Amino acid sequence: MNTVRYQPWNLHRAMLDELSRYWARESADGSSAATADWAPTVDIDEGTDKFVLYADVPGVDPASIELTLEHGVLTLSGTRTLDAQVEGQERRRSERPGGRFLRRFTLPDTADADSVSASGKHGVLEIVIPKRAQAQPRRISVSH
Repeated sequence: MNTVRYQPWNLHRAMLDELSRYWARESADGSSAATADWAPTVDIDEGTDKFVLYADVPGVDPASIELTLEHGVLTLSGTRTLDAQVEGQERRRSERPGGRFLRRFTLPDTADADSVSASGKHGVLEIVIPKRAQAQPRRISVSH
């Protein structure tokens, strides 16, 4: 028998998150983040010699993704177009966001901005950011 934990605030939290996303879209402060329609989810891994970002961008052609690096800020942007509705059919549910997306990441000083690479496969964009050689730890032997 499985134990299911009752969490009464999950629905309330989900509603507040949805309202926050709505108001962020509706705000007209002129910043590009406020005008984005959605933001891809991202995982960030750090190894001894590199950082790797994995961004979920299903349905987006990797060639149409714009990746820029300026003043230590990595910007990931693009557009996902959704299929047009078929005449005579009514869409009952729509969970996949479409339109413009944007994510920004401030890179640490250890990142080698000149060697960043990216590739896309199966709806996942992989961005590899190597660390500079001098930033890697150096092993010091202890003599006895």
